[in-house]
Amino acid sequence: MKTKECPGCAMDVDKDADVCPICGYEFPKQSLSLQIAVWVFIALMLFWILF
Repeated sequence: MKTKECPGCAMDVDKDADVCPICGYEFPKQSLSLQIAVWVFIALMLFWILF
C-alpha cells in the first residue's frame, strides 16, 4: 500500500485518501484542467528548448 504523509499530524495515510482519518486534514485536490495545462506548458517548453 502506498502512503503519503499528512501535513496536519505527520502520520502516514493511504495515498488515495481525501481526508486524514487521524486528524481530519483535507488534502487539496488539483483540477484536471490544471494538470493538463501544466503538461502542455512543459511540452511546449521542451519543444522550444530542443528546436
